Amino acid sequence: MEEQVQTMSKKENPLGYQPIGRLLMRFALPAIISMLVNALYNIVDQIFIGQGIGYLGNAATTIAFPIVTIILAASTLLGAGASAFAAIKLGEKQEETAEKCLGNVFLLGILMGIIVLVLGLIFLDPMLKLFGATENTMDYARQYTSILLIGAPFNMLGVILSNMARTDGNPTLATYSMVIGAVLNTILDPIYIFVFHWGVVGAAIATITSQIISAVVLTVYFMRYSNMRLKTANFRLSSPICGRMIALGVSSGITQSAATILQVVLNNSLVFYGNRTAIGGDVALSAMGIVSKISMILLSVCIGVGIGSQPILGFNRGANHPSRIRKTYLYAIAAATAASLIGWAACQLIPDVILRLFGTGNADFTNFAVKCMRIYMLGIFTAGFQVVSTSYFQSTGQPMKASVLSMLRQLLLLIPLILLLPMFFGLDGVLYAGPVADFTSAVIVLVFIVYEMKKLNQDCRLEQDIPADSLS
Repeated sequence: MEEQVQTMSKKENPLGYQPIGRLLMRFALPAIISMLVNALYNIVDQIFIGQGIGYLGNAATTIAFPIVTIILAASTLLGAGASAFAAIKLGEKQEETAEKCLGNVFLLGILMGIIVLVLGLIFLDPMLKLFGATENTMDYARQYTSILLIGAPFNMLGVILSNMARTDGNPTLATYSMVIGAVLNTILDPIYIFVFHWGVVGAAIATITSQIISAVVLTVYFMRYSNMRLKTANFRLSSPICGRMIALGVSSGITQSAATILQVVLNNSLVFYGNRTAIGGDVALSAMGIVSKISMILLSVCIGVGIGSQPILGFNRGANHPSRIRKTYLYAIAAATAASLIGWAACQLIPDVILRLFGTGNADFTNFAVKCMRIYMLGIFTAGFQVVSTSYFQSTGQPMKASVLSMLRQLLLLIPLILLLPMFFGLDGVLYAGPVADFTSAVIVLVFIVYEMKKLNQDCRLEQDIPADSLS
């Protein structure tokens, strides 16, 4: 069956006939780099701010982080959903519908980015207080966040179009656009912070400048060089198209929205229980902020594998090739699990080496940060399995299952545990909530996947019984 599919005309989309391992590497590697670059925008800021300003500056970026996740939630909801929908339509050979999806998601991205910008600036101070800002960190947080909000429309557009570029068959472009922005951000950060002495404002300006460049590069590609062309005629919003792509993207949006709620609950819990110890709330907040960024790097790799598998899964779902769907899922699981295991080992064995990148603090800060990383990241090795499994359900047109699994770890388990465990164990309870949620959610996801694999295996047996000349 696999050999017969591979002998198809080269005019066919390679997602339907090229070897799965080669396809996954081609699509996942650029996606991983793109996700890492997106994570590095904030991490690079935190490294330079930590070196130039100290832990209070890092605490301010932690306070601003829910804004980043809000923007990412909206853009991944649209981008991942549109990418999954367009991939399915391309598999069904409905190229015109895929192009309409591109035009719709482009317009929605701009509109949603403007809404986030306006509302964010109007409610800036109460929002920062809700996110855990204290008297010591408010000024830094206000300066940093207000600049980030200005870049929201470009940030969203960059994430959305990166997803669509992969579905268009050009995953390397998504990577190049993000890498250009990341390199620019890394160059501008030290200049603005250490040479111009602009502090956190300089770090934020460097970030949004880079995001603007990335968005412009991707927009030009879809206007002039892509297979799915960006046309003004497709800017007229279609309810069926928008509804379907939002339904397919809701699991990704929920994942990021849950991350926002989680960050708010986590920040306030750290300040509340940290102030009841000798460590202090600002130190606890800054330390966990660094650990959260490290976690974001590891999750970015896993999410990148999941994103890379989505066009392959979606196309073969539309083309009705269950054996290729199964093989793609198994390859993606293996790759993401290997990455999360390596990250877990580093966090357990050399946390002090990792933490030195973010500047040095007092002994209380260093000791708590090491303890925080080892405990909170204890179950991170399960992340690859969970993320790829959620991407599988999203890509194969099962949005309800994808949504439930997206909410599971962060919204349904971790947030209640962060609120409950500290009542008995104080600040340590906040840390232990992480691994308890990781292990519990991994078991539940496994139950979903075992049932799904049984159905997929049955489909594969039926596929083998189809006569070769009936393949299209």
